[in-house]
Amino acid sequence: MTLSDFIEADLDGLIADWTEYARAISPKDSQLDDTQLRNSARELLTGIAADIRARQTDAQQHAKSHGERSDPNSAFNQIGRGHADDRQAHGFEINALVAEYRALRASVLRRWQQTCRLDSAAFQEMIRFNEAVDQMVAVSVRQFAQSTEHIRDLFAGVLAHDMRSPVGAILNSAHVLLRDENLSPTSTRAAANLQRSAERLKLLIDDLFIFTRTRLGDALPIEPTQQDFGRICHGAVEEVRAARPDAQIEVQATGELAGICDAARMNQLIVNLVTNAVQYGCGAVLVEAAGDVGQIVLGVSNGGPPIPATALPTLFDPLTRVNPSPKHGRASSGVGLGLYICRCIAHAHQGTIEVESDEGGTVFTAKIPRLPVPPH
Repeated sequence: MTLSDFIEADLDGLIADWTEYARAISPKDSQLDDTQLRNSARELLTGIAADIRARQTDAQQHAKSHGERSDPNSAFNQIGRGHADDRQAHGFEINALVAEYRALRASVLRRWQQTCRLDSAAFQEMIRFNEAVDQMVAVSVRQFAQSTEHIRDLFAGVLAHDMRSPVGAILNSAHVLLRDENLSPTSTRAAANLQRSAERLKLLIDDLFIFTRTRLGDALPIEPTQQDFGRICHGAVEEVRAARPDAQIEVQATGELAGICDAARMNQLIVNLVTNAVQYGCGAVLVEAAGDVGQIVLGVSNGGPPIPATALPTLFDPLTRVNPSPKHGRASSGVGLGLYICRCIAHAHQGTIEVESDEGGTVFTAKIPRLPVPPH
Protein backbone atom coordinates (compact mmCIF):
# COMPACT_ATOMS: atom_id res chain seq x y z
CA MET A 1 0.00 0.00 0.00
CA THR A 2 1.38 3.39 -0.98
CA LEU A 3 1.72 6.07 1.66
CA SER A 4 -0.95 8.25 0.04
CA ASP A 5 -3.35 5.29 -0.03
CA PHE A 6 -2.52 4.52 3.60
CA ILE A 7 -3.28 8.09 4.68
CA GLU A 8 -6.72 7.89 3.12
CA ALA A 9 -7.37 4.37 4.45
CA ASP A 10 -6.32 5.20 8.02
CA LEU A 11 -7.62 8.76 7.97
CA ASP A 12 -9.84 8.36 11.04
CA GLY A 13 -7.00 7.00 13.18
CA LEU A 14 -4.59 9.71 12.06
CA ILE A 15 -7.19 12.38 12.72
CA ALA A 16 -7.76 10.98 16.22
CA ASP A 17 -4.01 11.16 16.94
CA TRP A 18 -3.88 14.72 15.64
CA THR A 19 -6.92 15.87 17.60
CA GLU A 20 -5.58 14.49 20.86
CA TYR A 21 -2.20 16.18 20.43
CA ALA A 22 -3.62 19.48 19.11
CA ARG A 23 -5.99 19.65 22.06
CA ALA A 24 -3.07 19.11 24.46
CA ILE A 25 -1.07 22.06 23.08
CA SER A 26 -4.03 24.40 22.47
CA PRO A 27 -4.13 27.61 24.53
CA LYS A 28 -6.32 27.18 27.60
CA ASP A 29 -8.73 29.86 26.42
CA SER A 30 -8.89 28.56 22.84
CA GLN A 31 -12.37 28.20 21.41
CA LEU A 32 -11.33 25.39 19.04
CA ASP A 33 -13.63 22.41 19.48
CA ASP A 34 -12.93 18.81 18.46
CA THR A 35 -14.91 19.17 15.25
CA GLN A 36 -12.72 22.08 14.13
CA LEU A 37 -9.57 20.18 15.08
CA ARG A 38 -10.70 17.12 13.14
CA ASN A 39 -11.57 19.22 10.10
CA SER A 40 -8.11 20.81 10.19
CA ALA A 41 -6.45 17.39 10.31
CA ARG A 42 -8.61 16.07 7.48
CA GLU A 43 -7.79 19.03 5.23
CA LEU A 44 -4.05 18.83 5.88
CA LEU A 45 -3.84 15.05 5.47
CA THR A 46 -5.87 14.91 2.27
CA GLY A 47 -3.86 17.82 0.86
CA ILE A 48 -0.57 16.08 1.64
CA ALA A 49 -1.84 12.76 0.20
CA ALA A 50 -2.87 14.53 -3.03
CA ASP A 51 0.56 16.17 -3.27
CA ILE A 52 2.32 12.81 -2.84
CA ARG A 53 0.12 11.24 -5.51
CA ALA A 54 0.66 14.06 -8.03
CA ARG A 55 3.25 13.56 -10.73
CA GLN A 56 6.52 15.32 -10.04
CA THR A 57 9.48 15.79 -12.37
CA ASP A 58 13.06 15.54 -11.18
CA ALA A 59 13.39 19.31 -11.56
CA GLN A 60 10.28 19.91 -9.46
CA GLN A 61 11.49 17.54 -6.75
CA HIS A 62 14.91 19.23 -6.74
CA ALA A 63 13.29 22.66 -6.39
CA LYS A 64 11.03 21.45 -3.56
CA SER A 65 13.92 19.80 -1.70
CA HIS A 66 15.79 23.12 -1.81
CA GLY A 67 12.85 25.04 -0.40
CA GLU A 68 12.11 26.99 -3.57
CA ARG A 69 8.68 28.58 -3.51
CA SER A 70 5.96 26.94 -5.55
CA ASP A 71 2.82 28.58 -6.87
CA PRO A 72 1.53 30.61 -3.88
CA ASN A 73 -2.05 30.24 -5.12
CA SER A 74 -2.00 26.46 -5.45
CA ALA A 75 -4.63 24.56 -3.48
CA PHE A 76 -1.85 22.94 -1.44
CA ASN A 77 -0.36 26.27 -0.35
CA GLN A 78 -3.79 27.71 0.37
CA ILE A 79 -4.36 24.89 2.85
CA GLY A 80 -1.13 25.79 4.68
CA ARG A 81 -1.94 29.52 4.77
CA GLY A 82 -5.49 28.88 5.92
CA HIS A 83 -4.28 26.61 8.72
CA ALA A 84 -1.83 29.29 9.91
CA ASP A 85 -4.55 31.97 9.90
CA ASP A 86 -6.92 29.69 11.81
CA ARG A 87 -4.35 28.85 14.49
CA GLN A 88 -3.31 32.47 14.91
CA ALA A 89 -6.92 33.52 15.27
CA HIS A 90 -7.30 30.98 18.09
CA GLY A 91 -4.27 32.20 20.03
CA PHE A 92 -1.67 29.61 19.03
CA GLU A 93 2.00 30.54 19.20
CA ILE A 94 4.17 29.77 16.18
CA ASN A 95 5.98 27.01 18.13
CA ALA A 96 2.67 25.23 18.70
CA LEU A 97 1.88 25.53 14.99
CA VAL A 98 5.15 23.81 14.09
CA ALA A 99 4.64 21.21 16.83
CA GLU A 100 1.35 20.20 15.22
CA TYR A 101 3.15 19.33 12.00
CA ARG A 102 5.85 17.46 13.91
CA ALA A 103 3.18 15.34 15.60
CA LEU A 104 1.40 14.78 12.29
CA ARG A 105 4.60 13.59 10.63
CA ALA A 106 5.44 11.21 13.50
CA SER A 107 1.92 9.77 13.65
CA VAL A 108 1.72 9.05 9.92
CA LEU A 109 5.17 7.45 9.68
CA ARG A 110 4.71 5.39 12.84
CA ARG A 111 1.37 3.98 11.75
CA TRP A 112 2.52 3.38 8.18
CA GLN A 113 5.64 1.54 9.34
CA GLN A 114 3.44 -0.96 11.13
CA THR A 115 1.53 -1.85 7.96
CA CYS A 116 3.92 -1.42 5.02
CA ARG A 117 6.94 -3.23 3.65
CA LEU A 118 10.01 -0.97 3.74
CA ASP A 119 11.55 -1.26 0.29
CA SER A 120 13.01 1.28 -2.15
CA ALA A 121 9.54 2.37 -3.26
CA ALA A 122 8.56 2.96 0.36
CA PHE A 123 11.60 5.16 0.92
CA GLN A 124 10.67 7.22 -2.15
CA GLU A 125 7.18 7.60 -0.70
CA MET A 126 8.65 8.78 2.61
CA ILE A 127 10.79 11.34 0.77
CA ARG A 128 7.71 12.70 -1.03
CA PHE A 129 5.78 12.76 2.25
CA ASN A 130 8.51 14.62 4.13
CA GLU A 131 8.88 17.11 1.28
CA ALA A 132 5.15 17.76 1.34
CA VAL A 133 5.09 18.26 5.13
CA ASP A 134 8.14 20.52 4.98
CA GLN A 135 6.53 22.64 2.28
CA MET A 136 3.33 22.88 4.29
CA VAL A 137 5.30 23.92 7.37
CA ALA A 138 7.19 26.58 5.39
CA VAL A 139 3.97 27.99 3.94
CA SER A 140 2.23 28.06 7.32
CA VAL A 141 5.18 29.61 9.15
CA ARG A 142 5.59 32.28 6.47
CA GLN A 143 1.90 33.14 6.62
CA PHE A 144 1.91 33.18 10.43
CA ALA A 145 4.99 35.44 10.53
CA GLN A 146 3.61 37.85 7.92
CA SER A 147 0.29 38.10 9.74
CA THR A 148 2.09 38.72 13.04
CA GLU A 149 4.22 41.46 11.49
CA HIS A 150 1.13 43.03 9.95
CA ILE A 151 -0.63 43.11 13.33
CA ARG A 152 2.44 44.64 14.99
CA ASP A 153 2.74 47.27 12.27
CA LEU A 154 -0.92 48.17 12.67
CA PHE A 155 -0.44 48.52 16.42
CA ALA A 156 2.68 50.68 16.00
CA GLY A 157 0.92 52.83 13.40
CA VAL A 158 -2.10 53.43 15.61
CA LEU A 159 0.18 54.15 18.57
CA ALA A 160 2.28 56.65 16.59
CA HIS A 161 -0.84 58.32 15.24
CA ASP A 162 -2.48 58.64 18.66
CA MET A 163 0.70 59.96 20.30
CA ARG A 164 0.85 62.91 17.92
CA SER A 165 -1.95 64.81 19.66
CA PRO A 166 -0.52 64.80 23.22
CA VAL A 167 2.96 65.63 21.95
CA GLY A 168 1.52 68.50 19.92
CA ALA A 169 -0.23 69.77 23.06
CA ILE A 170 3.07 69.64 24.98
CA LEU A 171 4.84 71.59 22.23
CA ASN A 172 2.12 74.24 22.09
CA SER A 173 2.20 74.61 25.88
CA ALA A 174 5.98 75.02 25.82
CA HIS A 175 5.68 77.74 23.16
CA VAL A 176 3.14 79.58 25.30
CA LEU A 177 5.34 79.37 28.38
CA LEU A 178 8.38 80.70 26.52
CA ARG A 179 6.41 83.78 25.43
CA ASP A 180 5.65 84.63 29.07
CA GLU A 181 7.99 87.46 30.05
CA ASN A 182 7.25 86.95 33.74
CA LEU A 183 8.88 83.52 33.91
CA SER A 184 11.89 83.18 36.17
CA PRO A 185 15.20 82.15 34.57
CA THR A 186 14.81 78.68 36.06
CA SER A 187 11.30 78.29 34.63
CA THR A 188 12.46 79.58 31.24
CA ARG A 189 15.23 76.97 31.09
CA ALA A 190 12.75 74.28 32.12
CA ALA A 191 10.30 75.35 29.39
CA ALA A 192 13.12 75.38 26.80
CA ASN A 193 14.16 71.88 27.84
CA LEU A 194 10.53 70.78 27.60
CA GLN A 195 10.28 72.23 24.11
CA ARG A 196 13.47 70.54 22.86
CA SER A 197 12.49 67.19 24.33
CA ALA A 198 8.99 67.37 22.84
CA GLU A 199 10.39 68.31 19.43
CA ARG A 200 12.76 65.34 19.60
CA LEU A 201 9.89 63.08 20.61
CA LYS A 202 7.79 64.41 17.74
CA LEU A 203 10.54 63.53 15.26
CA LEU A 204 10.76 59.98 16.61
CA ILE A 205 6.99 59.56 16.42
CA ASP A 206 6.92 60.93 12.87
CA ASP A 207 9.61 58.45 11.83
CA LEU A 208 7.70 55.59 13.43
CA PHE A 209 4.50 56.69 11.70
CA ILE A 210 6.20 56.79 8.29
CA PHE A 211 7.81 53.41 8.94
CA THR A 212 4.53 51.71 9.76
CA ARG A 213 2.68 53.31 6.84
CA THR A 214 5.24 52.13 4.32
CA ARG A 215 5.44 48.68 5.93
CA LEU A 216 1.67 48.39 5.55
CA GLY A 217 1.98 49.08 1.84
CA ASP A 218 1.05 52.76 1.78
CA ALA A 219 3.21 55.06 -0.32
CA LEU A 220 4.78 57.92 1.60
CA PRO A 221 2.40 60.87 1.12
CA ILE A 222 3.97 64.02 -0.32
CA GLU A 223 2.62 67.44 -1.26
CA PRO A 224 4.87 68.64 -4.11
CA THR A 225 5.05 72.35 -4.88
CA GLN A 226 7.47 74.67 -6.63
CA GLN A 227 10.56 74.98 -4.40
CA ASP A 228 14.16 76.17 -4.30
CA PHE A 229 16.36 73.21 -3.33
CA GLY A 230 19.20 75.55 -2.35
CA ARG A 231 16.96 77.32 0.14
CA ILE A 232 15.80 73.96 1.53
CA CYS A 233 19.43 72.90 2.06
CA HIS A 234 20.28 76.11 3.92
CA GLY A 235 17.18 75.78 6.09
CA ALA A 236 17.94 72.15 6.94
CA VAL A 237 21.52 73.00 7.86
CA GLU A 238 20.37 75.83 10.14
CA GLU A 239 18.03 73.38 11.85
CA VAL A 240 20.92 70.99 12.54
CA ARG A 241 23.17 73.85 13.71
CA ALA A 242 20.53 74.90 16.23
CA ALA A 243 20.70 71.45 17.81
CA ARG A 244 24.46 71.00 17.27
CA PRO A 245 26.03 74.45 17.59
CA ASP A 246 29.54 72.97 17.57
CA ALA A 247 29.06 71.27 14.18
CA GLN A 248 31.05 72.51 11.17
CA ILE A 249 28.70 72.43 8.19
CA GLU A 250 29.23 74.07 4.79
CA VAL A 251 26.66 74.44 2.00
CA GLN A 252 27.51 74.70 -1.70
CA ALA A 253 24.65 75.31 -4.15
CA THR A 254 25.18 75.49 -7.92
CA GLY A 255 23.14 75.25 -11.09
CA GLU A 256 19.39 75.30 -11.61
CA LEU A 257 17.88 74.51 -8.22
CA ALA A 258 14.23 75.36 -8.82
CA GLY A 259 12.07 72.24 -8.93
CA ILE A 260 8.98 70.41 -7.73
CA CYS A 261 9.14 68.65 -4.36
CA ASP A 262 7.60 68.37 -0.92
CA ALA A 263 9.68 70.94 0.96
CA ALA A 264 9.01 69.47 4.41
CA ARG A 265 9.95 65.94 3.32
CA MET A 266 13.04 67.12 1.46
CA ASN A 267 14.08 69.13 4.52
CA GLN A 268 13.65 65.95 6.58
CA LEU A 269 15.87 63.99 4.18
CA ILE A 270 18.68 66.54 4.38
CA VAL A 271 18.38 66.97 8.16
CA ASN A 272 18.63 63.17 8.61
CA LEU A 273 21.71 62.94 6.39
CA VAL A 274 23.46 65.92 7.97
CA THR A 275 22.65 64.73 11.49
CA ASN A 276 24.14 61.32 10.66
CA ALA A 277 27.25 62.98 9.21
CA VAL A 278 27.73 65.12 12.32
CA GLN A 279 27.13 62.23 14.68
CA TYR A 280 29.12 59.49 12.97
CA GLY A 281 31.76 61.43 11.00
CA CYS A 282 34.71 63.62 11.82
CA GLY A 283 35.56 67.16 10.82
CA ALA A 284 33.48 69.43 8.59
CA VAL A 285 30.34 68.28 6.81
CA LEU A 286 29.74 69.40 3.23
CA VAL A 287 26.21 69.73 1.84
CA GLU A 288 26.09 70.12 -1.93
CA ALA A 289 23.14 70.86 -4.18
CA ALA A 290 23.70 70.84 -7.93
CA GLY A 291 20.94 71.17 -10.51
CA ASP A 292 20.69 70.75 -14.26
CA VAL A 293 17.84 70.49 -16.73
CA GLY A 294 16.67 67.07 -15.56
CA GLN A 295 17.50 66.57 -11.90
CA ILE A 296 18.78 67.91 -8.59
CA VAL A 297 21.74 66.10 -7.04
CA LEU A 298 22.01 66.44 -3.26
CA GLY A 299 25.20 65.26 -1.59
CA VAL A 300 26.20 65.11 2.07
CA SER A 301 29.81 64.16 2.77
CA ASN A 302 32.00 63.86 5.84
CA GLY A 303 35.35 62.49 6.88
CA GLY A 304 36.10 59.81 9.41
CA PRO A 305 36.28 56.03 9.46
CA PRO A 306 34.52 54.36 6.50
CA ILE A 307 31.29 52.49 6.92
CA PRO A 308 32.11 48.76 6.94
CA ALA A 309 31.56 47.20 3.52
CA THR A 310 29.40 44.51 5.11
CA ALA A 311 26.99 47.17 6.38
CA LEU A 312 26.48 48.99 3.07
CA PRO A 313 23.95 46.59 1.45
CA THR A 314 21.50 46.99 4.35
CA LEU A 315 22.30 50.55 5.39
CA PHE A 316 18.94 51.92 4.18
CA ASP A 317 16.94 49.08 5.71
CA PRO A 318 14.73 49.90 8.71
CA LEU A 319 16.06 49.46 12.25
CA THR A 320 19.67 49.54 11.01
CA ARG A 321 22.29 51.76 12.61
CA VAL A 322 25.99 52.31 12.00
CA ASN A 323 28.26 52.17 15.03
CA PRO A 324 29.03 55.68 16.29
CA SER A 325 32.44 57.19 15.81
CA PRO A 326 34.88 56.28 18.61
CA LYS A 327 35.93 59.94 18.63
CA HIS A 328 32.42 61.03 19.59
CA GLY A 329 31.87 58.18 22.02
CA ARG A 330 28.09 58.46 22.07
CA ALA A 331 25.41 56.09 20.92
CA SER A 332 22.66 56.99 18.51
CA SER A 333 19.58 58.50 20.08
CA GLY A 334 17.38 57.28 17.23
CA VAL A 335 15.81 53.94 16.55
CA GLY A 336 17.51 53.22 13.23
CA LEU A 337 14.87 54.69 10.91
CA GLY A 338 16.62 57.84 9.67
CA LEU A 339 18.20 56.43 6.51
CA TYR A 340 15.15 54.29 5.81
CA ILE A 341 13.03 57.45 5.90
CA CYS A 342 15.50 59.12 3.52
CA ARG A 343 15.05 56.28 1.05
CA CYS A 344 11.25 56.52 1.36
CA ILE A 345 11.38 60.26 0.69
CA ALA A 346 13.67 59.85 -2.33
CA HIS A 347 11.47 57.10 -3.81
CA ALA A 348 8.31 59.15 -3.18
CA HIS A 349 9.91 61.86 -5.36
CA GLN A 350 10.78 59.26 -8.05
CA GLY A 351 14.43 59.64 -7.10
CA THR A 352 17.25 57.51 -5.77
CA ILE A 353 19.68 57.60 -2.86
CA GLU A 354 22.99 55.79 -2.47
CA VAL A 355 26.14 55.86 -0.38
CA GLU A 356 29.87 55.52 -1.03
CA SER A 357 32.33 55.13 1.82
CA ASP A 358 36.09 54.58 1.93
CA GLU A 359 39.12 55.91 3.74
CA GLY A 360 38.62 59.26 2.03
CA GLY A 361 35.21 59.79 3.59
CA THR A 362 31.53 58.96 3.27
CA VAL A 363 29.17 60.51 0.73
CA PHE A 364 25.39 60.11 0.60
CA THR A 365 23.93 61.17 -2.76
CA ALA A 366 20.25 61.68 -3.55
CA LYS A 367 19.15 62.31 -7.12
CA ILE A 368 15.71 63.92 -7.44
CA PRO A 369 13.97 64.77 -10.74
CA ARG A 370 13.39 68.52 -11.02
CA LEU A 371 9.97 67.97 -12.57
CA PRO A 372 8.72 64.50 -11.53
CA VAL A 373 6.05 62.91 -13.70
CA PRO A 374 2.71 62.75 -11.82
CA PRO A 375 1.60 59.15 -11.10
CA HIS A 376 -1.24 57.84 -13.26
